[in-house]
Amino acid sequence: MLALTIQEIATVVGGTVHDAVDPSAVTVTAPVVFDSRKVEPGGLFVALPGERVDGHDYAAAAVEAGAVGVLASRPVGVPAIVVADVPAAYGRLARAVVDRLTDTTVIGVTGSVGKTSTKDVLSQVLAAFGPTVANRGSNNNELGLPYTVSRATEDTCYLVLEMGARGIGHLTYLTGVAPPKVGVVTRVGAAHLGEFGSVDNIVIAKGELVEALPARYDGGVAVLNADDPLVVGMASRTRARVVTYGLADGADVRAEDVAVDGQGRPGFRLVFDGERAEVRLRLYGSHQVSNALAAAAVALGLGHPVGAVAEALSRADALSPGRMQVSTRADGVTVINDAYNASPDAMRAALQALADMAAPHGRRAVAVLGEMAELGEHSAQTHREIGERVAQVGVDWLVAIGGPDAGQYAEAASAGGVPVERVPDVASALGTVRAGLRAGDVVLVKAANSVGLQELARQLTEPDAVTA
Repeated sequence: MLALTIQEIATVVGGTVHDAVDPSAVTVTAPVVFDSRKVEPGGLFVALPGERVDGHDYAAAAVEAGAVGVLASRPVGVPAIVVADVPAAYGRLARAVVDRLTDTTVIGVTGSVGKTSTKDVLSQVLAAFGPTVANRGSNNNELGLPYTVSRATEDTCYLVLEMGARGIGHLTYLTGVAPPKVGVVTRVGAAHLGEFGSVDNIVIAKGELVEALPARYDGGVAVLNADDPLVVGMASRTRARVVTYGLADGADVRAEDVAVDGQGRPGFRLVFDGERAEVRLRLYGSHQVSNALAAAAVALGLGHPVGAVAEALSRADALSPGRMQVSTRADGVTVINDAYNASPDAMRAALQALADMAAPHGRRAVAVLGEMAELGEHSAQTHREIGERVAQVGVDWLVAIGGPDAGQYAEAASAGGVPVERVPDVASALGTVRAGLRAGDVVLVKAANSVGLQELARQLTEPDAVTA
C-alpha cells in the first residue's frame, strides 16, 4: 500500500475522522482489507454491512490485530473514517492510489471465460520483467479490485486486474476505479447469460473495457482474441492500438504447431512480428494455448522480446484454486480439480483436457459434473449439449450431481453410450465416486461454484482416498 495518513484518506474518500487523536500522524502502510481475518499491521479495515454479519462488529478486533483504522458508515469506538457509502469510498480510495502509481502500468483482463487463468499466466510473465501485483483468485469485483490495488507499492511495475461483470455498466465502474492502459478481452460466451439476458448484452458489457483505454498515442493497447469474432469486432470501439492473438493466420500474436503431450500439456511455437520461439506449457488442457497467447500479446505489446516471453510462459503454473489443478494419488488416480466455476465453454474445454490426459495411456476417463448456473432459459438445452459432449470426447463414466439440469447431462450422455450414475447432492457423489474409482483413473471434477465441488475434489485427493 502507498503510505497515506488517515487524514489524507478521509480527504480523498470524502469522510470524517472519528476517535483518532491525530489523524495526520497515523499512516496506512499495509493493504486495505474487507475481511478482518486478513488484517495486516499498518493496514485499514473496511467495515461492510452484510446479510448475515456486520463488519462494524469486527472493527475493534481488526484494530487489535494491527489495523490503524477502519473505513465505516458509523463511529465504531476505534479510529475510523466515516462515510455514507463504504463500498463507494473503497473505490474512491483505490482510484486515489492508482493516480499516485505514476510508474505503474495497469492492465485490465475480462471475458466470459478464461480471464482468471489468463490473469494468472500474465502476472507470472510480467513478473519476469518487473514487480507485478495481480488479483488473488477471482477478487475481480467492486470489493476485490480496490483490495488488489491496495497491495501495490511504489515499486510495482505492473498491476494486473481481472475485471468481472454481471451486467452492463459494471466494467465502466471498475475501469473508473482503476483506469487501465492495456485491456484484454478473452472470449464472449454464455457465462451469466441468465443475468445479462442476451449475448449482445455480454458484448456490450465486455467491450466497456476497451472503450476505457487511452488512445494509442498515449500508450493504450487493446488485446483482442482473433479467434472470437465477437471479441475482435470490439476493435472499432477503442482508440487504443489493437493487438490480436489466436490461432487464426491473421492474428498479430499466434501459435503454430500446437501439440498436446501425453499428460495433456500443450506446446506450440509463439509467432510475433516475424520472430518465433518455442513454448512448452506446464498447464493442462489445450484451451490454455489461448490464455497463454493473450498473456504473450500483452507482454509483446509492451515491448518485451519474444524469446523472453516464451521462456516466461513455459515457467507459468496454475495459481488459482479449483482451476485445472492436477494431482495424482498413490494409486495412480489423477484428479483434475476444475471445480471453482463452470460455463459451457469452460466445461467443453475441461472435458477435452480430460480426454487428452486419459486416452493416450488407455486410462479410464471419469467426469464428475455438477450443474452450471446463471444460464436462464437456455439452461436445460445447454446442459443437454454438455451431456452430448461427454459422450463425444469418450468419457467412460459420468457422475451427474443435482436436479433437473443434471438429469439433462445424464440423459444425453447415456444416449451416447456412457455409463451414468446420477446423484442428488455432493455428499452422495463423494461416496459414489470413491466406491466406483479404479486405480489409474483420470477424474474431472467441475461445476458452478455454488454446487460446492471443490471440497469433493479435495477429499478425492486425500491420501486415505486410495482405491483397491
